[in-house]
Amino acid sequence: MSTPRVWGLMCPGSREEVTRARRWTRDILSNHPCADDAELIVSELGSNALTHTASGTAYGTFQLTLSLSPRTVAISVTDEGGHPEEVGPTEADADEIHGRGLTIVMALARRLDITGSQHGRTVTAQLVAPETGATTC
Repeated sequence: MSTPRVWGLMCPGSREEVTRARRWTRDILSNHPCADDAELIVSELGSNALTHTASGTAYGTFQLTLSLSPRTVAISVTDEGGHPEEVGPTEADADEIHGRGLTIVMALARRLDITGSQHGRTVTAQLVAPETGATTC
């Protein structure tokens, strides 16, 4: 595979769609060393889109894009915006249940980019498979 292959999935703004997006990611990346990490990232980014943006409203949607090249997987989730504040990782209190999603994504990804504004954001996480021998990213 010399050029990237790209897949896209539009998801309605319901929690069940995060499960569908994870399964879709798993199917595309079957037997890829980054499949487990990619599935977790899709879950975190999809959940964030539904929780923190207009994507999680009755008529909201989020777009998932997977780009696969020989060693790299790029996962992008585009939301519908709706909140003017900047997006970024936060430091959650030890007893908090939420607030660690982007921190987890940053720990797994080689690179994390957040672009856009309150009108819609795209969060892209890049995973890079090891050269040879290892079975996970």
